[in-house]
Amino acid sequence: MNMRKKILATLAATLLAIGVSLAVTATPASAHEGGIHIGLVQFNSPGSDSGSNTSLNAEWINIHNARSTPYQIKGWYIKDNAGYKFLFPTYTIGAGKNVKVHTGKGSNGGGHVYWGRSWYVWNNTGDKARLYTPSGNFDDSCSWDDDDGSQKSCH
Repeated sequence: MNMRKKILATLAATLLAIGVSLAVTATPASAHEGGIHIGLVQFNSPGSDSGSNTSLNAEWINIHNARSTPYQIKGWYIKDNAGYKFLFPTYTIGAGKNVKVHTGKGSNGGGHVYWGRSWYVWNNTGDKARLYTPSGNFDDSCSWDDDDGSQKSCH
């Protein structure tokens, strides 16, 4: 047994001896059921990365409302590993519906909002999308690497 394991075993035995119990629980995959979460990320737009608005808009992240009522997502935000940040405008996601956040430019509405960037956000070889509430509380994340193809299903 290595030194770290010995220390942890001794600590656990000591805590149990004095009547302290440690509860370890895993967060189930369904933790976001009934809430707002990342559903799918298209991190590698089809074809070559030409930088055209069409190509940029083929890179997107899908945010899902698993609630039974519509939800106003204004002020929520998404960040990647490099710190690029998308702040949601006034937008209501219908109950059980999705909104796609496209990287490029376009008109918001009908299940689509646009970041307005002129270059890609999500790295094809690996990145992590993080979703935060307006108060800055972490809500959800989705990560991928170059073995995941061009799209990652997160829940």
